[in-house]
Amino acid sequence: MLKYILPYLPAREQIEGKFIEPFAGGGAIFFAVNPRKAVLNDINSELIDLYRGIQKDPVKIWNQYRQFPVTKEGYYNIRDIDLSGKDLFFKASRTLYLNRTCFKGMWRHNSEGCFNVGYGGESRRWVISDNDLIDVSARLKRASLRCLDFEAVVDKAEPGDYLFLDPPYKPGERDMYHAHYAHGTFTYSDQRRLAKALKRATARGVQWAMTTSSHEDITSLYKAKRYTVIPLVKGTGDKPGKLVSNPGEVLILNYKETLYGQVL
Repeated sequence: MLKYILPYLPAREQIEGKFIEPFAGGGAIFFAVNPRKAVLNDINSELIDLYRGIQKDPVKIWNQYRQFPVTKEGYYNIRDIDLSGKDLFFKASRTLYLNRTCFKGMWRHNSEGCFNVGYGGESRRWVISDNDLIDVSARLKRASLRCLDFEAVVDKAEPGDYLFLDPPYKPGERDMYHAHYAHGTFTYSDQRRLAKALKRATARGVQWAMTTSSHEDITSLYKAKRYTVIPLVKGTGDKPGKLVSNPGEVLILNYKETLYGQVL
């Protein structure tokens, strides 16, 4: 989806302050923009620990990653291992291993907060290399990593900073339940809280862009003239990993869509 989103965003040279992602997730926008200074936040502590581990020592992460088993039985042993007393690098390597070998790369927790996605095979495991982790580490060294509620991060954005937001949502719907990320809930009350935080950020002079559901209850939160709502012609829809037309997703800006205009 990058080619549909990036033309509306500033290039790294156009960001005076920090590039901030309150919902970092996989960090696709962060890595594409490659900003000079950044804040990456996510409520998923396992994800942030993964980034912290790669940031600190990508080679150590890679060496541990290579040692994990290549069988279905081994996968479940690592998935269900007791992490008490394990250091950051083991935890980070385990998260990377699970992400690259679980079913479709999904990240889902059960009601007790434990990762519970089944085995997906080894086909995705070796398409990354130690050089990839080294490159990721170099970019992450320019980022401050946090694990906070999104509102605390949005409220700290200052004039000159740029916010990109990709909150959890189900395309075309108002609430998101039981998704494959974290504990899988981001309700309409969260959407309203986010809208209020972005209104405060706008009043402070902070520019931002956000991808979210096209449900009218959500887009109605951004009806003010200062906002621009752009329907995405392609998106994930109900089929994660596949682009579909009319996906039920929008890009919302608090500036005119012609302000930037990168050439891809």
